Amino acid sequence: MKYKVIAFLSFLFFISTVFGQTSQVGKLKVSADGRFFTTEKGDPFFWLGDTGWLLFVKTNREEAEKYLEDRRQKGFNVIQVMVIHNVKGAVNVYGDSALVGNNIARPKVTPGSLFGDSVQYDFWDHVDYVVDKAAEKGIYLAMVPVWGGNVKSGWVSREQAKEYATFLAKRYRDKKNIIWVNGGDIKGSDSTATWNIIGNTLRANDPNHLITFHPFGRMQSSIWFHNEPWLDFNMFQSGHRSYDQDSTGFAEDNWRYVQTDYARKPVKPVLDGEPSYEKIPHGLHDTLQPYWTENDVRRYGYWSVFAGGCGFTYGDNAVMQFHKPTDKGSAYGAKNYWFQAINDPGAGEMIFLKKLMLSRPYFDRIPDSTLVADQGTHYNYLAATRGKNYAFVYTYNARKFKVNMGKIKGTKVKASWYSPRDGSLTKIGVFKNKGVAEFNPPGEKKDGNDWVLILDKM
Repeated sequence: MKYKVIAFLSFLFFISTVFGQTSQVGKLKVSADGRFFTTEKGDPFFWLGDTGWLLFVKTNREEAEKYLEDRRQKGFNVIQVMVIHNVKGAVNVYGDSALVGNNIARPKVTPGSLFGDSVQYDFWDHVDYVVDKAAEKGIYLAMVPVWGGNVKSGWVSREQAKEYATFLAKRYRDKKNIIWVNGGDIKGSDSTATWNIIGNTLRANDPNHLITFHPFGRMQSSIWFHNEPWLDFNMFQSGHRSYDQDSTGFAEDNWRYVQTDYARKPVKPVLDGEPSYEKIPHGLHDTLQPYWTENDVRRYGYWSVFAGGCGFTYGDNAVMQFHKPTDKGSAYGAKNYWFQAINDPGAGEMIFLKKLMLSRPYFDRIPDSTLVADQGTHYNYLAATRGKNYAFVYTYNARKFKVNMGKIKGTKVKASWYSPRDGSLTKIGVFKNKGVAEFNPPGEKKDGNDWVLILDKM
């Protein structure tokens, strides 16, 4: 009897491993106040995303697992990925076609499965494998059904969009680790009706998963779809331009996008789904321009989250395209391969943002610029957020600044410096919780010497 029990338990483990039915992922929900995400149990879920856009088509099973395991270890819990990058010739690394005759309404599904032979194995079986492998590791896949340019170019009609979205919704509605990302680097004004068809079809056939829209650079999903019933949360792409490349817009001030969406009604969560990627040129296309660094991605993260964001998506130039030695050149001047770039500094530093946000009571946090007496502009800007018993102030360049005390509870507060670069904590001392107090961050004033001032009620 003992051996039968062991054998049965081993069988259950095998089944859970193959199909990804583990307790590490569950249905995500929007919090009661509309600002954050929660797990199925009601615990805080801080979205720490990575852009693995070409994961389904550029990696084999072994490479996909290597990437997902690395991201799990670094604290990422969401991967943004395209399902169909190009309708015309949608083929994965194994040579499997996604579609019949470049028709998105006709997914090329064979009788094969994970247990089928190599002849039967198809594009969609590989997607299933990656989805389940991510679930094993507690990772959600934020899946873009079809990249926006395909719709704009006329490769997807409204009728085809409905059929395809129905197929996707029915195939993945029982997978617990799915988030739907409509659009894909596109203005919602380009084929608005088609995007609404996809969104409404996903919602009608899959009520279990959150849905958003990934817009064109320096734009927000809320511009077109905030009041649509299928849109659960807003996503914006602050983009890759520097201050001097975008003098008329928000440019690097990605906190402004959050601020705008935070004020909208009805209330919905918001996050930066594509800031400047690590090791990509300013403005993307001119490889003679400076390249964004880990300092910049940290700044985008803390600025947007402290402004009220429910999470943040990191990106790396080589990783997002899974650049490998067999590629004929690279996009956007990528200088190394994805399996090297997964260890770029910014990727390892994102976990400290996540840890900080989950270290204090989560659901009572609000953005509060009134904490800062001298907020500043551009790289002197100070981002501030607080709960009832704590406050965080972020400086990108370690300049001296003044804080208006008394914004949190208590007659006294203890102050500390938190390093976004390594998560270390340095105690400062105890302060009266009234009036104005000045703080001088460690080290010299320079861009990238960033710190978070933490104030905690005593």
